[in-house]
Amino acid sequence: MVPEHTQPVPGDSPVIIEMQNLVKTFISSAGEFTALQGINLNLQEGEFVAVIGKSGSGKSTLLNMLTGIDHPTSGQVLVRGVDVYAMSESKRSLWRGRNLGIVFQFFQLLPMLNLLENVMLPMDYVGMYDIDQRPKKAMELLALVGLEEHAQKLPAAVSRGQQQSAAIARALATDAPILVADEPTGNLDSQSASKIIDLFEMLSRQGKTIVMVTHDPSMTERTSRTVFISDGELVNETIAQTLPLLTHSVMKELSKRVKRLYFQPGAVILEQKKSVGFFYMIEKGKVDIVLKERRSNDVVISTLMDNDFFGEIELLKGGKSIASVRASLERPVDLLAISREDFLWLMEQSPLTEKAISTMVQERLEERKQTDRRKNRWKLFG
Repeated sequence: MVPEHTQPVPGDSPVIIEMQNLVKTFISSAGEFTALQGINLNLQEGEFVAVIGKSGSGKSTLLNMLTGIDHPTSGQVLVRGVDVYAMSESKRSLWRGRNLGIVFQFFQLLPMLNLLENVMLPMDYVGMYDIDQRPKKAMELLALVGLEEHAQKLPAAVSRGQQQSAAIARALATDAPILVADEPTGNLDSQSASKIIDLFEMLSRQGKTIVMVTHDPSMTERTSRTVFISDGELVNETIAQTLPLLTHSVMKELSKRVKRLYFQPGAVILEQKKSVGFFYMIEKGKVDIVLKERRSNDVVISTLMDNDFFGEIELLKGGKSIASVRASLERPVDLLAISREDFLWLMEQSPLTEKAISTMVQERLEERKQTDRRKNRWKLFG
């Protein structure tokens, strides 16, 4: 039986972007193709989000829906509560200039203008800052990305990494709260790419929301959140992060089978020496692994956090729980749970995942043995 739980509370930061039941269907002479299939996604202020997926998965289409460059077939896109597609084209264009900074994969700098003039263009378009202030503001942005010495150069006279940095400076020209980047590091060497991500991390810490589309999984190591998309559908983020060796098709199927659970601080999730019927993944929060002692207080032997899992030892090895698991005393915890039957199905579907989890089981059992040895020595000499 799944333990009792209550409904989750919303996140700490306010939601800035809401995508509701977003569908995009393209119609051509070859027929219909649905690129987005009912996307529901909320993004919070200050998040640095990577949108990742294979070529043709719907990443760029999703980005075009957010920026208002293309129209959804159905559904809504709300930015700070404003329906992007309820506006006229002219109003949406002005809204985009003030609320979104867009970094294109191939830079899109105007070749006949120098870097300073390219950065000033968005200010001119939306009428931001006094005319005599714009060169100073643009120069400050070029200095931010390390290009102040190249301000008078044409794009062709600087490197590709410098062109991308200039494109980011231009995207920041109107101080928009949201920065959207389509494969911003796809054409750069590793050193230039790292500098771009450094800048995005800094901007996120300053409160800007960064949405970056990429096909490179390594980019997700430095983002605060990763959104996975496959064949126009979102893959559950916790499943993708916790069990990365699964194929996307298995991830999508598993997303349909999970149960969402919520526990208040200190609530018991599993009891030591009781049967375990579920495999748990931590979506948000922390849990403590606790050993119950007869003559002393409970001992916390480890703490698990976002995208960790538990319950696998008992499901693979059989028997009852070797320890208790409770929600951390600090805050509530959100979990995803799958039944024993679905867990065994998962192991059959992904031998690589089964091997990785089996290795984790051995490591955790060895940790438990070491804990028992230390405890016995303490009793003997204490």
